[in-house]
Amino acid sequence: MRFHDFHDTTRFGMTDNINTLKGMHILLGVTGGIAAYKSAELCRLLVKAGATVQVVMSESACEFITPLTMETLSGRPVPVRMFGRTRGPLEHIDLPTEADIMVVAPATADYLARCATGRACDLISSITLAFDGPVIAAPAMNTNMYNNPATQRNLKTLRDAHGWQFIEPNAGELACGTTGKGRMAEPSQILATLQRLVKTDLSGMTIVVTAGPTVEDIDPVRYISNRSSGKTGYAIASRAAIRGAHVILISGPVSLTPPAGCNVVQVRSALEMASAVDAHSDGADAIIMCAAVADYRPATVSREKVKKPQLSHIELVPNPDILAGLGQKYKGQTKPMLIGFALETENIETNATQKLKQKGIDAIVSNLASDALEGDHTRVTVYLKNGNPIQTDVIPKLQLADLVLNLIHQ
Repeated sequence: MRFHDFHDTTRFGMTDNINTLKGMHILLGVTGGIAAYKSAELCRLLVKAGATVQVVMSESACEFITPLTMETLSGRPVPVRMFGRTRGPLEHIDLPTEADIMVVAPATADYLARCATGRACDLISSITLAFDGPVIAAPAMNTNMYNNPATQRNLKTLRDAHGWQFIEPNAGELACGTTGKGRMAEPSQILATLQRLVKTDLSGMTIVVTAGPTVEDIDPVRYISNRSSGKTGYAIASRAAIRGAHVILISGPVSLTPPAGCNVVQVRSALEMASAVDAHSDGADAIIMCAAVADYRPATVSREKVKKPQLSHIELVPNPDILAGLGQKYKGQTKPMLIGFALETENIETNATQKLKQKGIDAIVSNLASDALEGDHTRVTVYLKNGNPIQTDVIPKLQLADLVLNLIHQ
């Protein structure tokens, strides 16, 4: 999914469809502008469309509309202050982890400026900073404020560096009495944009995703593993589920919350992952191997802690190449589509294209370790069996997820 500005979202229709957002958990941010009165209608439309809506308001937004109004419409308590403790001391961390997408309407010039510079001086900006999913913002402000170079610079920063998507304001008479561009998009426009974004174009498909590292035990206290965080695989699984696929996520040990709507299979070692993939591969439309599977494992696992002198003489044996095995198993078949990942430190093109051919797969996503490990953004090149390579700039891993899923859909 490539984020961009929407100039006319009414053409996407579907604004009155029931349950078009069913299963979605939406974080609705409301900041302090006169357009906050429209947020009540937006909340009502999102709930009507089947979404779970968690509203968070800035303190200045409460000058225009009350938290009680939004709580009544959403059916959930509405936090406002950093230390209000609606849910607990880590509210600004807990709320972002539950949401699939964040919508901010209205988004004031001040809020946009704070987010563009990474400030977390109140609850809503802290929540935004902690949220690593897609953000859609509907700016609303005076025309001169909107056209001010500082505001335009902040919009560009949030769009290009953070992957935000903006629903541009409408032109017309403003609350201040002037006429021009600055009116917040109508709630029906915002809803239509969301419905388009979360289209269920993968409905009916079964997608297997592997994620995270594998752990190869040496003894009860030591093991061989790697630095994979699992974030890319979890992002792909999350977006695939939102887009309607039946998702089987086979995960090594990670410190991530399993995405909603996925059938999660927890594994530890490469052999366990190979067994799980084999059990779920038949009938899959696509298998995406994001996991960083250990190439070797100890020949034997000691039941007692191995003493230090013995650690330099551990015999290792190769683990199965799961992806190559899939390429051989489904050679000549149209399904499942097989997509691998290649994390390199040098010679990306040579190494990736060699793996693409040797493993007999349809596509391989390659990136540098320095661009990928542990962070929420990455830069990749996708090499295809049939087609030209696809290169990206630094993008959020959720945006990478949609790029990969678009290959499957196409």
